Amino acid sequence: MSDNQLLAQLASERRHVLRTVDGLENDAMRRPLGPSGWTMTQLLNHLAFDDEMFWISAVLGGDDRAIAELHNGWKSEPMTGAEAINIYKREITGNDEVLAKIDLDAPPRWWPPTSVFHAPPMSNGREVLFRVLAETSVHAGHLDIVRELMDGHQNLVVE
Repeated sequence: MSDNQLLAQLASERRHVLRTVDGLENDAMRRPLGPSGWTMTQLLNHLAFDDEMFWISAVLGGDDRAIAELHNGWKSEPMTGAEAINIYKREITGNDEVLAKIDLDAPPRWWPPTSVFHAPPMSNGREVLFRVLAETSVHAGHLDIVRELMDGHQNLVVE
């Protein structure tokens, strides 16, 4: 898969996430439906902070602000669904700028200490980007299931 294909697929999965939560009221975004009790708002925070901010802004971009603000997205301060959507969109916009400037063959600019993330460093930006794509794709599917349970909405059904 070329770098352009990888970036296009990430953009597609991000849009998938946003389509899935589009039009939902705050109460629906904050309603736990899965067995572990997470909400759509929490999942968006996870994608914004633990995937976009952590992997792209901090690891790939080496951004000091992102590194200083890292935290568990699942446990973010309570917020409305609209706020969570806006934060996710903000991280996407900033990270698209990071991705436009970096060399995916180069090693990450920063790697977290083992107290934060206990795994060996990835060798290049492409591996990191693939991780974000996988996470975003998996969680888009989680959101699809929760949305369908909530109101029957289905995303891109082939008949």
